[in-house]
Amino acid sequence: MDVQDDKVMQKRQILKFDLKKMDEQVKEVSDDIAVEFALTIKVNGEEFATMICTPTHLKELVIGFLASEGLIRFKEDIEDINIDINTGFAFIELKNKSIKASEFNEKRFVGSCCGKSRQFYFQNDVKTAKTINSKMSITVPQCLNLMSLLEGQSKHFKKTGGVHQGALCNSTDIVIFQSDIGRHNVLDKIYGQWLFKKMTLQDKCIVFSGRISSEVLLKVAKIGVGLIISKSAPTNLALDLADDLGITVIGFVRGSKLNVYTHPERIIT
Repeated sequence: MDVQDDKVMQKRQILKFDLKKMDEQVKEVSDDIAVEFALTIKVNGEEFATMICTPTHLKELVIGFLASEGLIRFKEDIEDINIDINTGFAFIELKNKSIKASEFNEKRFVGSCCGKSRQFYFQNDVKTAKTINSKMSITVPQCLNLMSLLEGQSKHFKKTGGVHQGALCNSTDIVIFQSDIGRHNVLDKIYGQWLFKKMTLQDKCIVFSGRISSEVLLKVAKIGVGLIISKSAPTNLALDLADDLGITVIGFVRGSKLNVYTHPERIIT
């Protein structure tokens, strides 16, 4: 089971400076800090990866991560899953006992900041990243509204400012919402939760708070969604991949503005 909110955020006494307040430029206050949690995944008895994450929806995180990495295709491929919060281990037994985690990758450390973990996303991408043929279309006001809905969701972000947020949405509302200190973890949690629900993705998009890196774009492709809407910027490699995989990338969604970078045919003007 997931831990409670008091394990997701911790209180810490800090000094808060505000030079505009002449009478009280510094004061000691209690601040909410986002928690980093290390979760080691063992598959069929083999150590597979250690993830740094927010300790919520860990079952969805693990299942989504295994699906993204190509070890499973459906949640039914898992015979048993046991997550021990106290020791920080997730024990996964697959129905296919011949699958060896070591054959997919050596033991890996997947950090909360995606920049140094790119090499971990190329080994199985050819098998798991899909060319998308989504029929979804969306208007600019709908994009702006979805971003507004996302920003109103996460109490952990409002209190700490230290987590990313993401959601699987239709054109008007949020269907699945997740948050985590790691951008890629957010998408794995969404993927894992979707594997439990198994709804159609033809009319769905991903709305996201973080930068659209190549890793993020590949996660979206592996989920099978044809449109990602982000408050932040994309990278050039992410856009190259989006061009090739048929994914519409929308970035810098702020206020009344946004940029459409790839496959604008899904935007209703």
